[in-house]
Order: sequence, then structure tokens, then C-alpha cells
Amino acid sequence: MTIGSNCCFGWLGALALLVACGDGPRVQPLGAGDVILALGDSLTYGTGVDDSDSYPSVLAELTGLSVVNAGIPGEVTARGLARLPGLLEEHAPRLVVLCHGGNDLLRRVPRSQTRENLRAMIEMIRGSGADVVMLGVPAPGIFLSSAELYVELATELSVPIDADVLPRLEGQRDLKSDRVHLNRAGYRRMAEAVYALLKDGGALLMRSTGE
Repeated sequence: MTIGSNCCFGWLGALALLVACGDGPRVQPLGAGDVILALGDSLTYGTGVDDSDSYPSVLAELTGLSVVNAGIPGEVTARGLARLPGLLEEHAPRLVVLCHGGNDLLRRVPRSQTRENLRAMIEMIRGSGADVVMLGVPAPGIFLSSAELYVELATELSVPIDADVLPRLEGQRDLKSDRVHLNRAGYRRMAEAVYALLKDGGALLMRSTGE
């Protein structure tokens, strides 16, 4: 579990240190029959690669669990929030990986609105009995780092977060299929980061991973 390396020191640095030491937010261990729901936009959908190379598909390979790809290219958080009740009812996930808001940032949706939509998603997920982890999405700019609202929400609501992986991947041309989306190697790196986030957060602690 990591916090964006481009963030300044202070309370963000202190939070990163806690996470690195294994004292960050925790989730319940997943069982063999549990379902993971990957909720997001094109980066979750896997734009630029075959379905089998999307990060949810690779995550299913890494965990041995069922991972539902609920990514829709171009979606904003308001639409994701509207879809969420049906997804929770249909798939009954034990854990949701939330990676949303990139299109809000690109379309200059007010940050306060994006924050409240993400907050409502987290609360709805937890209200269904599922756990949630989150990936921070980089804000447009020369120096890529996750928008502050992600770490702020994660801290406030005690959500395990990796706020570093997407800024890092988006900054490497050899891991991208176009200006925004990843290629096969990039999505695998994304899946590996989510896998590490789940392990660090306790979701895979009780599973036999063969490691």
C-alpha cells in the first residue's frame, strides 16, 4: 500500500509511513468463493488491450478469485454512483476496488462533487456489507500525482489506498497504449499493485498464495 511519492511531507508523509509499516486501514480476509468487484472507467475496463489483459482479469489470475470488471470507458463518478446499487445486488461482492474520477478531473467537474460521489460510493459499498479499497487518480498537470481528494477521503474514511501506482504508470510511455491508457504490461503492473494493496490491507492474509 503506497501513498503518492509526489506529495509533500507533513500529514501525508506520516500517513505513508504508517501504511509502509503495516499500520494502515485493514479489510477482512477474502475466502475462496468471494467476489471482487472492480469499479471504474476505461482504466478498469482495459481500453487499449484485450479483455484478458485488463487489470481485473490479471487480478483474477493473481488471486485465484472471481473478479468482475465493472469498468465503463468515459464514465464520470455520478454515473458510477448511479450504477453501483445494481452492481452490488447482482454480484454481491465481498470487496470492491474503486478506481474512479479520472473523467471528472478531465472534464473539470467540481472537485467537491467528485469527492461527494466517491464518498457516497464508499458508504454504499460498506452499507452492503462489502469492504472497499481505492486507487488514486492523477490530476492533469506536468507533474503527475493523485488528486488530493483521494488521500483525504481515504484518511477520513479509513480506506486502504494506493495513490502512487497510476501516477507512476501514466508517466511511463513504454507502459501506455495511448496518451491516457495503459498497454498490456501497464495493466499487469496495475493489477500487481492492487494485489499488493489487498495483501497489505489484510484481504489476502489468510489465503495460501504459494509465496
